[in-house]
Amino acid sequence: MRSWLFVPGNSAAKLAKAPSSGADAVIVDLEDAVPLDDKTIARQQAAEWLADSGTGPARWVRINALHTPFWREDLGMVMHGRPAGVILPKSSGTDELEILDAEVSAWEQRIGIKAGATKIMPQVGESPRAALTIPDYGTLEIDRLAGITWGTEDLTTSLGATRKRDAAGQWTDVFRMVRANVLLASHAAGGLAVDSVYADFRDLDGLAKSAHEAAADGFSGMLAIHPAQIPIINEAFSPSAEKLSQARAIVDAFAANPEAAVLQLNGRMIETPHLRQAQNMLQMAR
Repeated sequence: MRSWLFVPGNSAAKLAKAPSSGADAVIVDLEDAVPLDDKTIARQQAAEWLADSGTGPARWVRINALHTPFWREDLGMVMHGRPAGVILPKSSGTDELEILDAEVSAWEQRIGIKAGATKIMPQVGESPRAALTIPDYGTLEIDRLAGITWGTEDLTTSLGATRKRDAAGQWTDVFRMVRANVLLASHAAGGLAVDSVYADFRDLDGLAKSAHEAAADGFSGMLAIHPAQIPIINEAFSPSAEKLSQARAIVDAFAANPEAAVLQLNGRMIETPHLRQAQNMLQMAR
């Protein structure tokens, strides 16, 4: 699950094109991308699009935040389309995730979906208070928790900040802290760590740099807001042929020496954590 493409639920044309984008997951958006007057039509189109799954990317939906009056209507409509998962935006803490978990469970039982089949991914850190709760997600034991992602625009507004990145293109301190906590909490919870969007969809070189850095840091994928971003994200989060060759060599070395905890391979010491990392990489490639 490398690339996660947002598509506004009120655009039938964009929804029709989304499955051919190459994204691993397409998220039909009912929240920020949809004006208030279009909420109803967006729900209807989202439900129809989700139900017409066929083959292709995993089909997710981003509902409205739990502090709005819209989210229950969103859920009631889109669950009939049997989405692969639900993105919870502006999650203020783990209590909201538990509320959504209970609601999704009730809908699964009501319409005959296998319990736990519908995954959830909170979008965290979108206010100062929410940012301070991120480590709590690492202690959750919710089976349907697919991973964690994060947002930047609302946090920028809340802080009154005029920038998110410095002159070198790196996240400034607060955003770097939020991002690091998302990465740690995701891995602690055993889920996917999905990096935030690269907002300037025309800057493909900047996106490539950001995506490669995210992959190197331990993120499993990245959000996208434009189809042009998908090939770059997919490439960045796919292990190269050289890395796969190295991973196979590590696995083979330990297979040939099953009792060993430490081995030497091509002039470097490798240990059990290297083996697990190699196995994970090969699994991802498969």
